[in-house]
Amino acid sequence: MRRIIILVFGALVCIGGCTLAPKYNKPEAPIPAYWPSGAAYKEMNYPAVSHGAIKAPADAPTASELSWKKFFTDEKLQQVIETALYNNRDLRIAALNVERARALYGIQRAELFPAINATGSWTEQRVPADISAESGEAMNFKQYGVNLGVSSWELDFFGRIRSLKDRALEQYLATEQARRSAQISLMAEVTNVYLALAADHENLKLAQSTLEAQQATYNLIRRRYEVGVSSEIDLRQAQTRLEAARVDVPKYTRQVALDENALNLLAGSPVPAELLPDELNAVSAPKDISPGLSSEVLLRRPDILQAEHGLKAANASIGAARAAFFPRISLTSTIGTTSDDLASLFKAGSNTWTFAPQVVMPVFDARIWSAFKATKVEREIVLAQYEKAIQTAFREVADTLAVRGTVEKQLSAQQSLVDATAETYRLASARYTKGVDSYLGVLDAQRSLYAAQQGLIAFRLSRLTNMVTLYKVLGGGG
Repeated sequence: MRRIIILVFGALVCIGGCTLAPKYNKPEAPIPAYWPSGAAYKEMNYPAVSHGAIKAPADAPTASELSWKKFFTDEKLQQVIETALYNNRDLRIAALNVERARALYGIQRAELFPAINATGSWTEQRVPADISAESGEAMNFKQYGVNLGVSSWELDFFGRIRSLKDRALEQYLATEQARRSAQISLMAEVTNVYLALAADHENLKLAQSTLEAQQATYNLIRRRYEVGVSSEIDLRQAQTRLEAARVDVPKYTRQVALDENALNLLAGSPVPAELLPDELNAVSAPKDISPGLSSEVLLRRPDILQAEHGLKAANASIGAARAAFFPRISLTSTIGTTSDDLASLFKAGSNTWTFAPQVVMPVFDARIWSAFKATKVEREIVLAQYEKAIQTAFREVADTLAVRGTVEKQLSAQQSLVDATAETYRLASARYTKGVDSYLGVLDAQRSLYAAQQGLIAFRLSRLTNMVTLYKVLGGGG
């Protein structure tokens, strides 16, 4: 009974033991308290233009206040994202890494408690006559035993195992944040590819309509040339624009196919054709969000939390290294029954027990000092990585806000450019038809209009992807 009391007392001491890990203090974020300001970050105060550009409302929610289903408002896009969250292999690997880290934490936590094992044994031995000291005759010895006990259980008086358990816990929590970060990145990447596919569909339609227009113009000029109204140089100039348009059609056809392949890979399975976008106007824009006033919001980003859990894990490693300087006390104890006859194994008087505590005190081991120094250096490394992660996140948000503060002006200016070049093309065509001007003016106007229309599609795409990027870099996606 005394042995059982000792075991229970040792378990209580172990479970309630202290740790030698240094107290964790959250480091100061090495970034400004507020977002940058300047010409590139000014709010857009001009009215909306025809393509749907709008100013973010002053009371727009923050990224952390919006779930991804509320941020991504397009229903077809939501279905594609849900498919990716279920089927994407990278995200599946991240989830499995979380399960593995949880299991490893369970293993390390179980080290705090004794492992009780039941053993049964049967030993039979023959002693030859020439070495039998008692009878001088050959003898057979049999022994049967059943035991229940604890083998080499370390009593965690100085918190070594507890520190290792804390480290495993922080590593598990870091892995969970890594999974969240992978999920946010996946949703953003799926959306960006989806939007790129819509933009390339528009570019393909623009190239096809331009090709049709150039073919009609070429046919008209050829007929004029055949009757002597137009010159050969007009005919050849029209032909150059026709061939240039023909080049772009297979180019964007190929790009659409590449976008669909990328989307299928991210989704983990082929995306049904009815969910694919035809143009950017057909995709509902994400909700406008506010970055808030303080940069402290970055500390809730999954990758920042992951780095902080890594810092806490390194802090716990110091506690385990410190505990290595102190004695390690382990206990082996069993109770059971032993007999030379199997039938008498559980009869009265056959009970046995052992109690074998052991203390190991390090006297001279240079490895302990080196290991302690290594854990302190490792903590400084992880601290630098944590601070770098915060600085990188701040730069990502600042860059995205700079794009947000300027892309609307670019989009408005590009829309005006398209309108102006379209009018120039109309006037140049009219002057050529009336014989007032050469076809060179029409050719330049066509080239400028086509380039301006492509630029408008690019800026509309940039505006939408910027909204997605802002949601991602602010830690949205829950």
